Amino acid sequence: MPVPGPGYSITVRVEAPPSASAAGDLTSSIGKVGGVITAFDVVESHSDRVVVDITCNTLSGDHATVITDALSVLPGVKVRKISDRTFLMHLGGKLEISSKVALRNRDDLSRAYTPGVARVCQAIAANPEDARRLTIKRNTVAVVTDGSAVLGLGNLGPAAALPVMEGKAVLFKKFAGVDAWPICLDTQDTEEIIRTVELIAPVYGGINLEDIAAPRCFEIEARLREKLDIPVFHDDQHGTAIVVLAALRNALRVVGKNIEDCRIAVCGVGAAGSAIIRLLLKQKPGDIIAVDIDGIVHTEREGLVDENLRWIAENTNAHKMSGTLHEALVGADVFIGVSAPNLFGAEQVATMAENAIVFALANPDPEIDPLEAQKHAAVVATGRSDYPNQINNVLAFPGVFRGLLDAHAHTITDDMLVAAAHAIADVVDGDRLNASFIVPSVFDNAVAPAVAEAVRAAAVQAKG
Repeated sequence: MPVPGPGYSITVRVEAPPSASAAGDLTSSIGKVGGVITAFDVVESHSDRVVVDITCNTLSGDHATVITDALSVLPGVKVRKISDRTFLMHLGGKLEISSKVALRNRDDLSRAYTPGVARVCQAIAANPEDARRLTIKRNTVAVVTDGSAVLGLGNLGPAAALPVMEGKAVLFKKFAGVDAWPICLDTQDTEEIIRTVELIAPVYGGINLEDIAAPRCFEIEARLREKLDIPVFHDDQHGTAIVVLAALRNALRVVGKNIEDCRIAVCGVGAAGSAIIRLLLKQKPGDIIAVDIDGIVHTEREGLVDENLRWIAENTNAHKMSGTLHEALVGADVFIGVSAPNLFGAEQVATMAENAIVFALANPDPEIDPLEAQKHAAVVATGRSDYPNQINNVLAFPGVFRGLLDAHAHTITDDMLVAAAHAIADVVDGDRLNASFIVPSVFDNAVAPAVAEAVRAAAVQAKG
């Protein structure tokens, strides 16, 4: 199922004989072991040798080694250097600070810094709300993590989480013009995290919590929302939920069903799954069946010690269904997975309702091979970029914060999340909507402005 992709792209510098067949020998050797060549550049040419850079996509680090080994055994070929293009992109980090004002002379310095800056400080002391107007606060978001749930990799700690937080900040700037900065905390104590974010909050117009493990993430977000006068948004929860709701709205349009008539099976009740369930409940679905590692969640199941799990049990599964994921799929109109790879196959999709919708979002390996799901499902989506219908948080969080900052919002509500979802869905107009295109591309320039305006309007309405 996996195909070579740019996440494992390498550039191999090789020295080869200057024969007419050299290029063909090199490229065919890579093709035979499954590499996908994206560039072939001659960097040196001599009477006795040529030096070329071959760039190709691979499946993994081990696959990259297989490719270079295949080149090394060719007669007269010498591998000089192997460069991992992902690591090259990260050298020195992905962010920098740049000044918005020129410092050309003493006059500029006197206004940007002392003595002129003192007047601005006094103005903010007299009216703290002026910080939004006169400092970076008006356009700045803190991306906060403790490194306890980094991507699908687990508890890697703050230093190893930094590349992800840097990447998040780059996306904020690229798609919505928001200045974001990574804050990686060297603690996984709930109280320390809450207090630390409280202490840094005056600098920021919003807090984006990221990669904090459940169930602590629920308490951290809830208490920070109570304590702070700026929006707090846990993207692993709400960003995912927004895009899932947007995709589901359009998928239901494709198959001609109403959500009120649908039974939805949600596999995974951690941060993402719980937020998806809570946001979907706002749309009044026919029923939601939540499934975790211990099977279907219901009020009579033993071991519901987690407050979040108890809430889900009390607000879903109206008929108290019990059993396994496979049993939850029987007759279901929709499957949404944010759990683990390879949990079921085409035979289970065949037991779902007619015109079933399957969102297999575990990444990088989904709950079911999308090609298997397509044998019986009418609409299939994944979290991967190499299949149609990618459910990607980038569609949501840049525009969400752009709208919150523009509205000078002090909080974020479910109505704002729903507004964001509808805005994403509406970008895919009727002429383009089909089973293979239920959400727009992350590079669609219409997405972030549409989401920002929808959230801004909802925030203004919430203020009254």
